Amino acid sequence: MSLLQYVDPLQGTYSHYQFSTGNSLPIMAMPYGMAHWTIQTDNVRGWFFNPLTPKIQGIRCTHQPSPWMGDYGAFTVLPQVGKRLLSCGKRATAFRLDKSTIKPHLIEVELIGSGTKLSVSPTVRGAIFRFHFSQPTHRRVIFEGTKGETYFSLQDDNRTIVGYTRGNSGGVPENFAHYFVAVLDADATSSSAFKDDEFIEGSTGDAIGFCVELADGNAPVSMRVATSFISLDQAKLNLKAELETQTFDSVLADAENEWENLLGTIQVESDDLDRLRTFYSCFYRTKLFPRVWHEVDASGEMVHFSPYDGQVHDGPLYADTGFWDTYRTLFPLMTILEPDRHSEVLRGFVNAYHESGWLPQWPSPGHRVCMPGTHLDVTIADAIAKGLTDFDVAAALDGMVRHADSPVGDGPHGAGRDNIAEYLQHGYVLATSHASVSQSLDYAYDDWCIGQVATYLGQSDLADRMNARALNYQKLWDPSVGFMRARHADGSWMQPFDQFAWGGPYCEGGPWQSSWAIQHDPEGLMDLLGGPEALTAKMDEMLSLPPRFACGGYSQEIHEITEMAVADFGQYAHSNQPVHHVLFLYATAGRMDRLQFETRRILEEYYQPTTLPGDEDNGEMCAWYVLCALGFYPFCPGRAEYILASPLFPRATVSLPNGKSLTVLAHGSGRYVSSVKLNGVELQTTISHQDLVSGGTLEFTMSDRS
Repeated sequence: MSLLQYVDPLQGTYSHYQFSTGNSLPIMAMPYGMAHWTIQTDNVRGWFFNPLTPKIQGIRCTHQPSPWMGDYGAFTVLPQVGKRLLSCGKRATAFRLDKSTIKPHLIEVELIGSGTKLSVSPTVRGAIFRFHFSQPTHRRVIFEGTKGETYFSLQDDNRTIVGYTRGNSGGVPENFAHYFVAVLDADATSSSAFKDDEFIEGSTGDAIGFCVELADGNAPVSMRVATSFISLDQAKLNLKAELETQTFDSVLADAENEWENLLGTIQVESDDLDRLRTFYSCFYRTKLFPRVWHEVDASGEMVHFSPYDGQVHDGPLYADTGFWDTYRTLFPLMTILEPDRHSEVLRGFVNAYHESGWLPQWPSPGHRVCMPGTHLDVTIADAIAKGLTDFDVAAALDGMVRHADSPVGDGPHGAGRDNIAEYLQHGYVLATSHASVSQSLDYAYDDWCIGQVATYLGQSDLADRMNARALNYQKLWDPSVGFMRARHADGSWMQPFDQFAWGGPYCEGGPWQSSWAIQHDPEGLMDLLGGPEALTAKMDEMLSLPPRFACGGYSQEIHEITEMAVADFGQYAHSNQPVHHVLFLYATAGRMDRLQFETRRILEEYYQPTTLPGDEDNGEMCAWYVLCALGFYPFCPGRAEYILASPLFPRATVSLPNGKSLTVLAHGSGRYVSSVKLNGVELQTTISHQDLVSGGTLEFTMSDRS
């Protein structure tokens, strides 16, 4: 049975600037592929695919991890017959999305006006195109860079096009370029660069295009494309390694097999087609990022161009993941299913530290400014807690301590911790700084994670210092309002206070969404609230209140606010990552029944085959679904355990990389769990990582009653 039949890459794409159902792209790529491919309908920043636009401007090679981060190294490809139309607006031609094939391994589109059929299938660093032109004459292929300095050239063999684009959205050195080589299996008769609708002299310009006229013929035309961030020569090596002996059908078969095998590592059973489509569409999203950034040189060694120092280095590198999001679920899921890749990813980010002097916070592809915290700390600590230490742990700890103790100064924009001097002096970031509460709480958790790594390396003094700092969250608790609250240097509270106001001291949330960020010490948070009953009451209130809000520190109603309001789930905003652990605090209060009911409600009501609750964010939103649907959740990455939840499927089988398997059974119906057993041994609220990956049978007995 094909699992790809259930994957819909259009899930989450019905989004725009003011409202997100995922803010995703319909990406065709190999798992973690360096080159992503998608349909471009609009030549605009961020939202260049619109499922409601019935015209295609080209197939776009994209590296965009999020519309908020922007794209880099992008270019488009479009076959055309008949009248020559060059610019995006004029060459855009009608297609039907519902008649197209969009899958992880294949995009196939008919250009209705001419009857030309365009097919493309991916490799890790490239793709193969096949054009079924509708007529034998006046055939051409149009390339265009989307931004920045762009170069194209047709080589003397009249079949090979080489080029590069320097277009980017930041996070790159001055010598950044994305190189590409395209080899046709038909002759070109002429070529010319263009800008807008006019041919131009030369071969280099800002976001220029390139029109390649083809010789007459009736046969389909194939085109092999390979890319590189190192050089044109490396792009040619990548083409030789991935495409030289391949046909379209063989590339398609390889991509299909790779995706089927990866999706098959979790096999769920259900009579509900929508649930199967939702699960496997989400699972696919967890396999796109972080992006492979390294390549393989002529001697077979792993090398990469560094977006941190502009040099070519040995070893792996990955890009395009926002740790503020992905530490929560994506990387914990990877520790279960792909521990070797997880270790390789961490080796890559340690390489980034060696190349820039700082560990990355939001690498896209190099240092970028986005979101508070240094949550790579969490991902490193989580790996070590789970026994994944095949990377330079000592160097990683050096990088963690540096950003925990040192202002960035003249360092790269986007590295380190904002306002760290305030945090070190007062134990919290001052109210005068943007997102001060969110920064302070994130730093406390990150410090706890640094303490875990220090303990592993036997650095007890450092561990003690960081563990003490991990309690800094207590300094922001104001019992008079019952929330975490911004403070000034003299200890006074920021005035006025509005429990429904977003922004200001809080990042993409308000007091209700942001005061729970104490994953490393939930018992301490419960004590501040007044005990188990008080914690339960506070969470029940969060879920039962109307979704009122005030824009607060924001100048307008940001999309996360709108998404919370229309979801109508009280003050719980599953549309954004800061609350993704919150329902599991019911376990701390001893109310597993409430946890089970509410997490199942999210799974059943807020994830659909075509839409997601909010920004998907590099696999995090979807990894939440995958993990919870299996019946467990990593409440505190950095601890090697998962809180048990309420599984969605009657049977799921997880193939583990050690050759074992975990079978999850849910006997009966209902959202509540009356008992859980692992290999016949009763469990209470958690399961350890070691027990989970040792395999066996995890049995839930379900009930309609709590």
